[in-house]
Amino acid sequence: MHELWQLFRSFFRIGMFTLGGGYAMLPLIQNEVVDKRQWVDNKEFIELLALAQTSPGPMAVNAAVFVGYKRKSIVGSLVATLGITLPSFLIILIIAMYLVGFRENHYVESFFKGIRPAVVALIAAPLYSLGKAIKISWFGIVLAGSVATAIAFGGISPAIMVVAIALLGLAIGIIQKKRKAG
Repeated sequence: MHELWQLFRSFFRIGMFTLGGGYAMLPLIQNEVVDKRQWVDNKEFIELLALAQTSPGPMAVNAAVFVGYKRKSIVGSLVATLGITLPSFLIILIIAMYLVGFRENHYVESFFKGIRPAVVALIAAPLYSLGKAIKISWFGIVLAGSVATAIAFGGISPAIMVVAIALLGLAIGIIQKKRKAG
């Protein structure tokens, strides 16, 4: 029961204090589940992120599901998911109930414009540390930039790019395995 409470509390704090969505939550999730709690190691975290990214639904929720499941099976998944989603639900409920003109408020608009650079930094920081952890090569960096450019400016579907890069990774793995065997 104590570990279920820790799961809920950890993911509730992540959900409560993160602005900017799933990618902005990555450093908090990594700090909590890898560094602080040691529920997963760095390699598992990278695999978890890949799985969370390719699964339908919000990435942070998927990450909570996977970590919760690893710790306490289905009940852990439910508790972690409730923890990460409840803060957003409550905040949106309060806004809907009491702050009708919230978006048009000059101070609120200025606040959101002000936090944009911080959100970008929150997204970039875990990408850098994950790249170091998986020992990404210059080829990987160039490939990631090319994929991002193709999606952003070329109008290519992200789903098509995921499938194409997965097939490329599979082909490279097969070639490397044949080189080692031969």
